[in-house]
Parts: sequence; C-alpha cells; structure tokens
Amino acid sequence: MNILKIPFILFDKLLQKKQFVYIFHTFDLYLTILSMKTISSAVENYIKTKPFLSTALSQGIINLTSLARQIQPEIEITLQKEVRNGAIVMALKRISDNMEFLSTHKIIKVLREIGDITVRSSLVDYSFKISDTLLSAQSSFLSQVNDNKSAFYTSSRGVSESNIVISGNMSHLIETYFSEELLLEKSENLSSVTIKLPTENVYIPGIYYFIFQRLSWEGVNIIQVISTSNEFTILVDEDSVNTAFKVIKDLKSL
Repeated sequence: MNILKIPFILFDKLLQKKQFVYIFHTFDLYLTILSMKTISSAVENYIKTKPFLSTALSQGIINLTSLARQIQPEIEITLQKEVRNGAIVMALKRISDNMEFLSTHKIIKVLREIGDITVRSSLVDYSFKISDTLLSAQSSFLSQVNDNKSAFYTSSRGVSESNIVISGNMSHLIETYFSEELLLEKSENLSSVTIKLPTENVYIPGIYYFIFQRLSWEGVNIIQVISTSNEFTILVDEDSVNTAFKVIKDLKSL
C-alpha cells in the first residue's frame, strides 16, 4: 500500500466515527513525518558539501547537538521556514549512521588489505612544457636508464606539460637529453611513497580522499601524485616522508 494513502484512509474511518480530535492529531503527525523528510534532505545536502564534516560524522567524533545549532540558520534559509533543533539532530543521527555503514566500512575494508608500501628518497621532479621534440628526448633518455634496475623513474603527461621524476644521481642525464626543452619547474630533495591497493579499490568511491585527508591532518604536503589502476605514488619533501609512511601504514590497522 502507498504510504501516502494511509492518512486519508484513517481520516475516512475517523470521520465516520465523528472523532474530529483524532483527525487533527493524525493529520498533524502526517505533516510532521513529511516535514522530517524535507529536513533530512536539506541536512544531507548540506553535509555533502562539507567533506571533512561528513568524515567526522561517520567516525562519531562530533557533537550532534552543537552541530545542529551551528547549521540551523542555513537549513532554515534552505527550507524557508523555522526548523526545530531536535529535528536537525535526528537527521544528523540518521545520516551519520548511514555514512558509517555504507561508506567508511567499505573503505576501511579495502585499506586493511593494502599491499607493499615502498619508500624511495633523493628524488628530483622535473616539469617540461609539451613540445614536438619532447617525446624524442624522452625516448633517448629512456635508452640510457633502461638497464639501470636500481634507478627510480616515472613520468606523466598532461595537456600542456609533462612530468618526470627520477633518482637524483641521474639528474645529469635529464640535463643532457632535455637541454633543448622548456623547463617549467624543478624540485629536489624529494621522497616517494608507493602504495599497492587491492584490485577492488577502483569500485569504491572515496579511498583516495580518505588517504589524502589523513595525510593533510598530519601536515603532509603532497607535491605530486602518480597512479595506475591498483597502485599510486605520492611525492613529498624528505622531511615529511616518515610521517607520510606512518600515516599510510597505520591505515592497515584501522
């Protein structure tokens, strides 16, 4: 049966019995239920625009009553009517319970299965402007480093620039083979942390946000991100690499 028809069936029966007081109580309850649905939608839409807030809710580390008082003016503006603080608290409680089960639970399950974590230091990051000769220069460079198994090398190509990260002891090769290219930026004394993720990571939204958020909380500035389907590498200052490694390692024990 359609839930919207229930009140009207009750009204009909109460009218037949001339129980007018109960009619008003029933109708008032019906309007309250519909109003709560609207409040819940408004609160949910507000929380979706605040990523850090949604995470705090899912972890249960925020006072719902205080939060309700803080967001009450914005919810009232959205709904264009007065809203009771208790109704917002109830909406926040339902949202936080739902987030914890549907989102955080799935993410944590994947993160607990993180594979190898590899750290490398003394890296240099080069950024070159895209040109007609850049690929040729890169090909010549690769022919020199291909047999060096201990060297670190990775690259990525965007619309207007190309990025190359290599071991510091190979910088002279970059200077040689890319001498005719336009260097946009060069960063030295960097370290990388490479994380191998389970294959199902590509189907779970929020995993990267979850990791980067915790790195941000610990003050780790990410200089570069390089990724494949099931593996990604972050580039950080050498002063931050120990913190970054600990944050990612601790994710496995959530």
